[in-house]
Amino acid sequence: MQEAEVPIGLLAYLDDDVVGWTRVVPRLTLPGVAENRALARILDDDPDAWWVSCFVVRREYRGKGIGTVLLGAAVDWAAQHGASMVEGHPIDTSGLAGAPSPSALFTGTLAMFERVGFAEIGRTYPTRPVMRQKLLNR
Repeated sequence: MQEAEVPIGLLAYLDDDVVGWTRVVPRLTLPGVAENRALARILDDDPDAWWVSCFVVRREYRGKGIGTVLLGAAVDWAAQHGASMVEGHPIDTSGLAGAPSPSALFTGTLAMFERVGFAEIGRTYPTRPVMRQKLLNR
């Protein structure tokens, strides 16, 4: 087993129960992001940029703001570890026909990112914005 110098994710607890998780890491450590041509047209070449790649919230706690709290904590965590910015690639549910499946929401929603102060910097698809929050420590 290999341990990361900086943990790759954060847990959300309610009392003593884990109710959610998010992954936030330096963007360059994610080949699926770093090598994605659609994202490359939008993203700056910044070695200190971090990326929020996914969220998991237990079914019985969904819709209660846990993902938004996790996203805010991810921004704080990245800032504490020298990030210049935090980015993500959520889904814009307003462009979908009908309600999205829970599996479609694993990257978060546009509304979540907006609530935490992210700004849209482009789109790779009509329902897939790229969101960024610049950090003050840079």
